[in-house]
Amino acid sequence: MSTNPNPNSKADVDAGDVPVRFDTKIAVLLREDLETWQRLNVTAFLVSGLGTEAPEVIGEPYEDADGAGYLPMLRQPVMVFEGTKETLTTAHARVLSRALPRAVFTSDLFATGHDRANRAAVRAVRTDDLDLVGLAVYGPRNAVDKVVKGARMHP
Repeated sequence: MSTNPNPNSKADVDAGDVPVRFDTKIAVLLREDLETWQRLNVTAFLVSGLGTEAPEVIGEPYEDADGAGYLPMLRQPVMVFEGTKETLTTAHARVLSRALPRAVFTSDLFATGHDRANRAAVRAVRTDDLDLVGLAVYGPRNAVDKVVKGARMHP
């Protein structure tokens, strides 16, 4: 495994396409009853929060052969899972008990139109009463695996 803290760097590309096994994991858990557009929207919102709390998940900026620059993205794959409402509730309790970086998306957020309203909607509901439709978590592989235990890979 590369000792370079950024596995997306030119040094890693030049070293060959040796697969990188990350010690960490990014996982998104979605409630199984979401519409396709909701799954995509929730996933995008959830992963957007991880880089602010855990900046090490963000790689270097991209550049094509003509020199056009592009924004950096997550440096490692995002594993997407699905499960029942109960699976999500259990995963939420686990992620809170492990104090891992996390993001939540509740059903109330489908009715809001901007960040301030989103935060107010989550703030208005007690932890145990959140109607979770999505959860993202980042941390050591084994800890994240324990959080999403019981969920299945998204088809």
